[in-house]
Amino acid sequence: MMNPKPLFDRTLQRTRLRRAIARGYEGFLLERALEDMEERLGAILRQFTKGADIGTPRDDASRFLVMSGRVQEMMRLAPVGGGATLSGLMEVEGDEEVIPFAPQQFDIAISLLALHGVNDLPGTLIQIHRLLKPDGLFLACLFGNETLTELRQVMMQAESEIEGGVSPRVAPFTEIRDAGALLQRAGFALPVVDSDPVTVRYSTMFHLMRDLRAMGLTNAMTERSCKPLRRETLQRAADLYAEQFSDADGRIRATFDLLWLAGWAPHESQQKPLQPGTASMSLADMLKKAGEAE
Repeated sequence: MMNPKPLFDRTLQRTRLRRAIARGYEGFLLERALEDMEERLGAILRQFTKGADIGTPRDDASRFLVMSGRVQEMMRLAPVGGGATLSGLMEVEGDEEVIPFAPQQFDIAISLLALHGVNDLPGTLIQIHRLLKPDGLFLACLFGNETLTELRQVMMQAESEIEGGVSPRVAPFTEIRDAGALLQRAGFALPVVDSDPVTVRYSTMFHLMRDLRAMGLTNAMTERSCKPLRRETLQRAADLYAEQFSDADGRIRATFDLLWLAGWAPHESQQKPLQPGTASMSLADMLKKAGEAE
């Protein structure tokens, strides 16, 4: 049986990210994810000894965890090397699809804005699960299915109108309803998934595309067309964007769907769900009791 063709050209992804970092990485979404991560970890009254950062484009998250004292020592798997000048922070350049760390050596693993670009997300989650000690925490943020939905729609419409056909221009992203099942499939206990849509406004579609280049997020799908879009196709897409997704002041909206995944490596101390039929009170009785208390 032949293996399916990979969805993403991983070498091209890293080349574009390396270029973006060299020219000045646009980090506002990474900063937003870092703020959210800090808030989520604030609810966990626990210090971590050794952590892994899986593929976060820059070392911001690893530095924060070490400098804040939340984690004593961080090992960063970097898609593009060149950081790690901080005591307590080590770095190895590599690919999130082939994680080079030994099993059960970390008590926390994080990943910000990276895992949406892997070809085998279930396999990568299984690898991350193996890295964790029992009761170790996994926390990740990746782009969800509604990301760039406006751009996807107008590019398809413009290309169909002007060029008589369409090719994939915006990558598919993970749907929230699938993410929890993927965590369970990978072996994580107590999985939690939620979505944080972020709307960013731009003067034109071309300003949005400039930011995407500066984040290394331009099209790297293996089935992408290698033929450049015609100028009139791009202009038609920009006009459609302004017509369909602009506010009263003329600025357009772009959605970035930040999908958060959390799970724990199983441990006997963790809360276990009750077996069917073992509850001491029925749901009807519980609702009745709650009503009486109001």
